[in-house]
Amino acid sequence: MADTTATSPAANCLEKLKSYVRTQKGFILAAEIILSFIILICYAASMYGGYSAVAICEMVFAIIFFVIFMMEVDKQIQVVHWIWSDFFRAVIGAALYIITSLICVISGAGDGARIAGGVFGLIAGVLFAYDTYTIYLQIKSTRQHTAASTDDRV
Repeated sequence: MADTTATSPAANCLEKLKSYVRTQKGFILAAEIILSFIILICYAASMYGGYSAVAICEMVFAIIFFVIFMMEVDKQIQVVHWIWSDFFRAVIGAALYIITSLICVISGAGDGARIAGGVFGLIAGVLFAYDTYTIYLQIKSTRQHTAASTDDRV
């Protein structure tokens, strides 16, 4: 007879997904993925879909970091400094979304989908900036815990 008490790998992955989305970082990354997908749809539906590359790249990078942090690969592969990589991803994402969204909102007259993508992009830019701030606080607290002693006495 088959052992029914053992958990399948898919159920284990689903449990990790549910528990990670409940964390602050998991919720922020999930919101970034969803907003990037909405922006991608808006830009694809507009007359000029050239700005969809920003949404695609940021969504893919958010998915990659979501999976890395959810599966705790960052604790296994320590060659890459994951916090700093995530910090640069969030900073670049915030800057790109704010710049492209302002361009779309300002010059998108007559193209409702482009303006909607720009408005959602501004919201995403603020979310990415908030993510940058939370990562900065995490880096700052990590540095305070690992600071070297300045005591000259031996």
